[in-house]
Amino acid sequence: MVAQKPMKLKPHLFLIVLAASGGVLNNVAWPADLLETFHSAQLNDPVFAAARATQQAGQEKLSQGRSLLAPSINLSANSTFNDLTTQYNPAIPILPNGENRYNSHGYGVTLVQPLFRQQNWQAYSESDLQATQAEIQLKIAEQDLITRVAQAYFDVLIAQDSVQLVEAQKTAISEQLEQAKRNFEVGSATITDTLEAQARYDLTGAQQIAALNNLEIKRSALQQLINAMPKELKPLGKEFKLEPPQPADMEKWVEAAQVGNLQLAIAQAGAEIADKEVARNRGGHYPTIDLVANYSQSNANGGSFGVGSDTTNKSIGVQLNMPLFQGGAVNSKWREAQANRERARQELENVRRNVMQQARQSYLGVVSGIAQVQALQQALASSESVLEASKLGHEVGVRTNLDVLNAQQQLFSTRRDLYQAQYNYLLSQLRLKQAEGSLGEEDLSKVNQSLR
Repeated sequence: MVAQKPMKLKPHLFLIVLAASGGVLNNVAWPADLLETFHSAQLNDPVFAAARATQQAGQEKLSQGRSLLAPSINLSANSTFNDLTTQYNPAIPILPNGENRYNSHGYGVTLVQPLFRQQNWQAYSESDLQATQAEIQLKIAEQDLITRVAQAYFDVLIAQDSVQLVEAQKTAISEQLEQAKRNFEVGSATITDTLEAQARYDLTGAQQIAALNNLEIKRSALQQLINAMPKELKPLGKEFKLEPPQPADMEKWVEAAQVGNLQLAIAQAGAEIADKEVARNRGGHYPTIDLVANYSQSNANGGSFGVGSDTTNKSIGVQLNMPLFQGGAVNSKWREAQANRERARQELENVRRNVMQQARQSYLGVVSGIAQVQALQQALASSESVLEASKLGHEVGVRTNLDVLNAQQQLFSTRRDLYQAQYNYLLSQLRLKQAEGSLGEEDLSKVNQSLR
């Protein structure tokens, strides 16, 4: 009987079979990338959720300001029990004295349409600026979420890299320790080599504990953003490239930041609101003119002469109100608004200077990040050469075991510094776009392409 060869499935047929056999693929923990983590944070981060609620509340400012220009209608109603005792002058005998008990009731509707209220117009224009501020605050929160997610994501990656590096270093030192013990046993090395390797091995063990603890802390920070324990994260891949800022002119980035930076836009809107507050409080001296219409009806089943009455009143007219003196409150509020306007102008200038400094720092962060990564790449190649030369020198007796251990330490430290520099470079790219005010999901997607 001829044995049958096992059937082989093509890759795409294999996936179909797995999916049809109970949704096995749904339980596979695929690594998460940066963009997926950001989308999860958009849905779960409480800081961003609070910013969305603040934006929704801010939009109501516009409706509240518009209501100051719209008519107001009030309804009033009353029902009263009256107990009336009347005693007339005895010189007029035709008027009867006596007691009257009766009920009176009525209702009225009043409509007031502002025609001229300078303070209301200023308050309406302020509400438009406040609604704009709320929109900008939401955009700021989204940009802040992008940088916070990227920072937390890369913090986890560098923590993972540190754990892997210290484990690899511990393995290398362990091999060096075993070799030192063997050489000591055969008499080709002193006990000093063994003690040096043992001390370095114990130190690496302590570093490993610290690295694992730091990894849990960074994973917990990312968990706070996405409200779930992070899955395996995609690390940097071969698509990672060093790209200088475009345009490669720091002052052009500073100029762009002065136009598009969102924090600066918030401060500018605040300064405009402060200007309108001065005008609004100055309007406390101005008269107000309203269109007033009334309709009322009252009914009473009794009265002074024991006779009931039904009364209907309709009126429409223009009402002028001229404030003359309010104890100095109007002038005081005006002076307060002027002081607040000066404060807002100084805050705007401070934000403008900070934005310019932030743009310069972010630009230099990208440029220096490129130079640092390139320097560490070269240093890594040199450290690898030093380690190989130290091992060879140790074999021929011109290098000690401590020289080899130091070369290993230098190699792993350089590799860790290179990883950290690469992550910092990517973060600097995002912060430069944030300083300019143009940071968005497409920028995060571009950084995400560097992951494998």
